[in-house]
Formats: sequence, structure tokens, C-alpha cells
Amino acid sequence: MPFAPDPFATLRTAARHVRQFRGKTFVVKVGGELLDQAETRASISEQLSLLWSFSIPLVLVHGGGASLDALCTTLDLPIVKVAGRRVTSPEVLRAACMAIKGDVQMGLLSSLLASGLPVVGLSGQDAGLMTADRRPPTVIDGETVDFGEVGDISSVNPDLILRLLGGGFVPVVAPFTADGHGGLFNTNADTVAAALAVALRAEKLLFLVRVPGLLKNVSDPSSLVPFADLAGIDALAATGAIQGGMRPKLAAARQALEGGVGSVHLVSGLGADSLLVEIFTNEGSGTMLVRESSGAVA
Repeated sequence: MPFAPDPFATLRTAARHVRQFRGKTFVVKVGGELLDQAETRASISEQLSLLWSFSIPLVLVHGGGASLDALCTTLDLPIVKVAGRRVTSPEVLRAACMAIKGDVQMGLLSSLLASGLPVVGLSGQDAGLMTADRRPPTVIDGETVDFGEVGDISSVNPDLILRLLGGGFVPVVAPFTADGHGGLFNTNADTVAAALAVALRAEKLLFLVRVPGLLKNVSDPSSLVPFADLAGIDALAATGAIQGGMRPKLAAARQALEGGVGSVHLVSGLGADSLLVEIFTNEGSGTMLVRESSGAVA
């Protein structure tokens, strides 16, 4: 087979990105809807392992909404979500601990270990990583909602994460927080990822999702927005295009960008090597968000 005119062009391009990001922390949030299938977990784990092999420190945060929904259905517990966020009764909180910290995290850790990553499973309450307060009743879309046993993060102490990263480990964090007085809370995983990214001064925060990225039309995968700044996100929100679970993700993206994170990415966790394409090519595969840029579109 004849060589291309420059068979090493792709390698050179990737090498530039590797040099740029070596030693800079990436926080990766893996949506729980991606973790039910072993094949998908394996694909994501292999891509993360390659990033780590390039000396890019990784901190993973995972959800588990799909598994929790299934367990709630089995236990005949109500599934209530408002603006993409779960209403958590004491019974649902106990189910969340079983489904997310138990089944989901154990399966993810197994896949990551099989890919060669030295992972450590945590939650936001370990070593006081995250302190939270119970969310008060909140007005959303004109209605007052009591989210129950849900925590809003009040502080982050990244010492444990930094020690693990310094030892060459990859922390994997489940989205539970505590108030320091015996209270345990379910906390939105997107929010946990953003708070960690800010505290760690991460270079990138990446959300792995089922869709290609941020879409102008949620029913049209081809309507991908490849690049946007915060003003562009606001313009898109004004059209009503941001719905459901994308709302807390973009709220978390805003929190991260305003807190100093270099960029936020929304990337498909289903596409073959989508994460690698997003990071190591100029074209990318999903949506890149920045705080401000005159060239952003929505």
C-alpha cells in the first residue's frame, strides 16, 4: 500500500497537543447513561488510559442516573426530575447509594483497571472533599420545588485529590456530599465535576454524553454547535434549545469557565475515539465552550 504524501502528519498534530497538555489536569465527567454497557465502558476506559499515558493527570466524576432509575422502578419509588435535576427523598437517597456508589462505580472501576489505570474510588464525602448544605426550596420555571436530600456544594478541599494525583493515581468520584454534621446528600454530578475542576485549576472539563455535543435542535444530531462562548450559550438558551439534562451541564460549564477552567467540552461517549479526536485534532468531535471569544457562534 503506498504511503500518503505525509504519513506522519496526524502524529505530528497529535504530538503538538500532547506537549501542550502534558501535566495539566483534565476533569472528566462520565454520564451514568453511558455506563450500563460493558462495551461502552471499555471504549471510554481505553481512551482515558491513553490520555493518562501521555502524562495528563485525570480526575473522573461519574453519574448513575439510569441505574438509579432502574432500581427505583424495582423498588416502586417515584422518579421525579425538574429541569434535569432529581428530586431525592430519603428512600431515593438510599437507593442512590446502592446504585451509584455500589453497582455503577464498581463496574466503572473494573473497566478502568482493565485498561491499565490505577484508579481509586471515592465520593465527595471522603476526607471532607466536599462540604454541602441541603438545598432549600427553589423556584424553577415559576414553581417552588423541594429537591429533598440534595446538597449544594459550599466548599471543596482538594487535598486528597492532589495527594492521589501526586502519587500517580486516578481518582474516580461518585456524586455524594456531606454537611459535616451527619447529613449525606445526593448532588448533581455535573456540579460536582465543575466544582472539582475549579478547585484543581483544571485545564479542561469534559462531559461525556450520549449526544454529539451541544445541539441547536435536540432532535437533529447534525445541528451540532462545534464552538461557543458564554454569550453564545445565552443566545441559544433564549431559543429554547437547551432542555432537560443539558441545563445542569451548561450551568456547570458556566461555573467552571467563570472559575478559571480553560475550556469545557461536550463530547459523545458513544462515538469511536470521540474523546481523543476532540482533544488531539484541530477539528474536534463535539462542542468546545470558552468564557468569551469574538469568534463563537450559537
